[in-house]
Amino acid sequence: MLKITKMKLLFVLSICVLGVYYIIPNFYDKTEVTGLPNYVSKKQVNLGLDLQGGSHLLLEVDTNAVLKEKSEYLVDDIRSTLRKNKIKYTNLGSKVKGAVVTITDPKKTTDAVSFLRKGIETGIVVTSKDNKLNLSFTDQYIIDTNNQTVEQSIEVIRKRVDESGTKEPIIQKQGADRIIVQLPGIKDPERVKSLIGRTAKLNFHLLDPTTVELALQRGKLPPGTFKVANADPTAYEKEFVVKKRILLTGDRLINAAATVDAQSGKYVVAFEFDRKGAKKFAKITTDNTYQRLAILLDGRVISAPQIREPITGGQGNISGNFSPETANDLAVLLRAGSLPAPITVLEERTVGPSLGEDSIKAGKKALKIGFVLVILFMIIRYRVFGLIADFAIIFNIILLISLLSLIEATLTMPGIAGIVLTIGMAVDANVLVFERIKEELRSGRSIINSVDLGYKFAVKTILDANFTTLIAALLLYNYGSGPIKGFAVTLSIGILTSMFTALVLTKLVVSVWVLKLKPNKLFL
Repeated sequence: MLKITKMKLLFVLSICVLGVYYIIPNFYDKTEVTGLPNYVSKKQVNLGLDLQGGSHLLLEVDTNAVLKEKSEYLVDDIRSTLRKNKIKYTNLGSKVKGAVVTITDPKKTTDAVSFLRKGIETGIVVTSKDNKLNLSFTDQYIIDTNNQTVEQSIEVIRKRVDESGTKEPIIQKQGADRIIVQLPGIKDPERVKSLIGRTAKLNFHLLDPTTVELALQRGKLPPGTFKVANADPTAYEKEFVVKKRILLTGDRLINAAATVDAQSGKYVVAFEFDRKGAKKFAKITTDNTYQRLAILLDGRVISAPQIREPITGGQGNISGNFSPETANDLAVLLRAGSLPAPITVLEERTVGPSLGEDSIKAGKKALKIGFVLVILFMIIRYRVFGLIADFAIIFNIILLISLLSLIEATLTMPGIAGIVLTIGMAVDANVLVFERIKEELRSGRSIINSVDLGYKFAVKTILDANFTTLIAALLLYNYGSGPIKGFAVTLSIGILTSMFTALVLTKLVVSVWVLKLKPNKLFL
């Protein structure tokens, strides 16, 4: 039987009030929301790339570079293991996915295999043919390494994008070694792209006293050194002779910030090491006082200051010909950390804000036309019941946008399509109920019984239809990407809100009308 309980009435009213509460911030601009009173929610629906403009990048991670680097580390492990166990070897070298070595004394091949298997990490297979050893990465080791490389790259890119001030970026993996980056509303896409694409590997080396000119005269570089270009092409020193040994890496940095040097008045990047890094940096500056320290970023010298005194506080400055922007960008790169592998931009698309505005206008127009047509149809077809259904549809949209605001979802054009589709689905549920009520009235039942049975018998059909659609939406979200996920989110939330408004809100309003006003006839 139809009945109205205080708990049910309070529950429905609470949901409707919360819906209005969370939709309010969407009527204000992003900058205006912060000025609202503290008791008002600040959460809004974010506009996607296609609605507010921005940049879309498709990146490829060079996972082979990491495997090559691991192969070089493997060579070092082999060398130290064999030397430790006093086994002579020749032809030690790396390959793309492993390393090879020849044992000088064939009788010690078995011992060498045994020592190497204990000394290397799991996932590397050691095989021997005569006295030649082949160390290869397993397929699972390669897959795990590639996945880890891509995941680390995503995290570093996310940190860099967040540090650059870009709001609501979409950064996700695509395929085995690709990353999609969508940056809505950015004003300087080239700057962000340069931040994302730089590997930003920071290493500290000692400069060799030998100059490049002197090395050219001698015809060769000193042993254990290599030639490095200056990152600033306008600087007096174009190239440096740097010792190969890496004294310290940027992995030990915990903070970096652009600041102005009090003495020179120029922009520098102040950095700070963690405890272990500070201890190591103190030893380096103590042991090499008055020598020049080369700071390399991605294989180029960005600064080569002279160590005037030991630096024991774990802090220092990187000086150079920095502008405020380049100093800040370098600080961002150092704070976010280096990429585990080089990244290539495969595809770049820029959406202008005017195109985004056109998309919003088109979406609003479609939403208004669909909404008005549905409202008119329901009034003409079902009269008072149609008005009640229209009231429920309005609250359906309010609840939908409120929930999107609550989770701070990103709305795209497919998302707007999902909202339009939700309006139609909300009407479907009401139509099923109203048609069932008409059937019960035709069979001679009373108005109250007809309304009660109409909702009771239509519920199963409505739930089945919406549940299957919800399954499809969840599958789209799980296996889709980008705009497809946006469509799936709005559709899923729309299904839940439409079931609430059709089966709970509408039923409550109809029950109040039938039980309190007691109409003699239902105009259906």
